[in-house]
Amino acid sequence: MNAAYDYDYIIVGAGAAGLSLAYHLVQAGLQDKRILLLERAPKTLNDRTWCFWEVGEGPFEPVVFRRWDRIWFYGEGLSERLEIAPYAYKMIRGLDFYNFMHRWMAEQPNIRLHYGEVTRLEEAPQGVRVEAGGQVFVGRWAFSSLYQPAPRQPGYHYLLQHFKGWVVRTPRPAFDTGAATFMDFRVPQEGAVRFAYVLPFDARTALVEYTLFSPELLPPDAYDAGLRAYLEGPLGLAQYEVLETEFGVIPMTDAPFARRPSPHVMNIGTAGGCTKASTGYTFRRIQQQSRRIAEALAQTGQPFFPEPAFNRHAYMDSVLLNVLAHRRSPGKQVFSDLFRKNPPQRVLRFLDEETSLLEDLQIMSSVDIPAFLRATLAVGRSRWPLTKSGRMEPRRG
Repeated sequence: MNAAYDYDYIIVGAGAAGLSLAYHLVQAGLQDKRILLLERAPKTLNDRTWCFWEVGEGPFEPVVFRRWDRIWFYGEGLSERLEIAPYAYKMIRGLDFYNFMHRWMAEQPNIRLHYGEVTRLEEAPQGVRVEAGGQVFVGRWAFSSLYQPAPRQPGYHYLLQHFKGWVVRTPRPAFDTGAATFMDFRVPQEGAVRFAYVLPFDARTALVEYTLFSPELLPPDAYDAGLRAYLEGPLGLAQYEVLETEFGVIPMTDAPFARRPSPHVMNIGTAGGCTKASTGYTFRRIQQQSRRIAEALAQTGQPFFPEPAFNRHAYMDSVLLNVLAHRRSPGKQVFSDLFRKNPPQRVLRFLDEETSLLEDLQIMSSVDIPAFLRATLAVGRSRWPLTKSGRMEPRRG
């Protein structure tokens, strides 16, 4: 590789976003392009779990660890095992995904994976220059999944989804293997949105997560206390063994993400706005973004694709964040109303931003209308404040 540009595409970060992009680039017919992935160190631990729902089989079906055609929802006025067909709720374990992708990359002669901490990413003439592990690499385009929180801007909402999970094993069968627990609000709310979910591996083993939507993290021992209270309370488990532990923090913000921080650099994954503001789900949105980038490169030679000037689903995310951040209606009640008054398939389509305008109206009519109306007006005023002349102008971020 002695050309002026050693690589066509340099992907900074070989996690879900970076590996998915490499996969979709090849699937789009770009096997002749030289691709470099940079990662700090080999991933040898199961550092995270991704869950999502979809119809049929997806691109990473071989590494789906478990899938369920039914979900449990426990909330206000609803405790029910819900059929979600044609959807399946799927779980992928991080280490399984990394190993699968590394085996796949070993068969791609145009892809190289290099380990070393990235210390510089900058524009070069008609391309980019990246320093990692003491080496310098040059390429035509760079795609970065390195997430760095931006300074907070007025008019936007900033919450965190933070959670701790235990993989537990019980001495006797204790879990419903035919259904995942999507949300269980049978935990004290204590001024935040708090729920648990359960992903059963078998009748005696499950991943149990204690999750919060709030502005700040808890003290470390508070997550353990929440898990113990849930296991021993609603689940009624007096005896269990903790096999694995995971902890995570996901930004829940409607603030704009810099998709193009410089002419030849594109942010991807959470850094590129792939995390859904109102729920924290990311994996399936990463696949959508990766596919669009790959298609744009194959068709136009550049990775940037057009997006609508106004995204009504993103606006509704802002409204929900406003409701939660200002406690206009308890989160427990909001999600309970959604699942109690709508078919679960409609709710899942809505969360995937695939609903029609009619379905959106049906969703909106099922929640606390006065609370959401106040939030809608507040979001509108914050984004398009009145000038001294009485005109509404968009806020400059």
